Amino acid sequence: MKLPGRAALETALTAVGERLAHAGQPCRIVVVGGAAMNLLGLVDRATIDVDVLALGEAAGAIRPPDPLPPALRDAIAAVARDTGYASDWINTTVADQWRFGLPPDLARDLEWRTYGGGLTVGIVSRRTLVYFKLYASADQTTPDNVHTKDLLALAPSDAELEAAAAWVRTQDAGTDFHAVVQKVVDYVRAALR
Repeated sequence: MKLPGRAALETALTAVGERLAHAGQPCRIVVVGGAAMNLLGLVDRATIDVDVLALGEAAGAIRPPDPLPPALRDAIAAVARDTGYASDWINTTVADQWRFGLPPDLARDLEWRTYGGGLTVGIVSRRTLVYFKLYASADQTTPDNVHTKDLLALAPSDAELEAAAAWVRTQDAGTDFHAVVQKVVDYVRAALR
């Protein structure tokens, strides 16, 4: 079952935070993707999951999220049971990105919000979302996909697209991939004109 939009997402995160607060086990996570776009108010659309890229540290540092803390896993599972969401509605699949490198200044640009008194969520910036959405768009076969639609909703400037493209090209050295990245950049530029 998808999270139908921003309100449902915030309600679910609040429920997780309340369980963590009740257990005396506060957690800090960093989210990207559709969940981040919803929380920032850039879109209000359904998303299948909450992509956790990192765990937050008290001093503002971030680290890979695997494994998620047991109290957080328990709270996620309880909310999934209560709501009918998938058991992995909050997951760390995107955390594989740590192996290849994160966009520059990601940790510095986070916007932190607390839900339910026990869950603090670092939401990546719009600029960082441009990087991730361009990368995800380059991994698709056609421009008619959610990542490209999200990238268009972010309405990046030419300079933002170029900076994002430079980072995305570091993720795969293949010339074919670089050509695909350029095609996506050209498509987005043309669509935004």
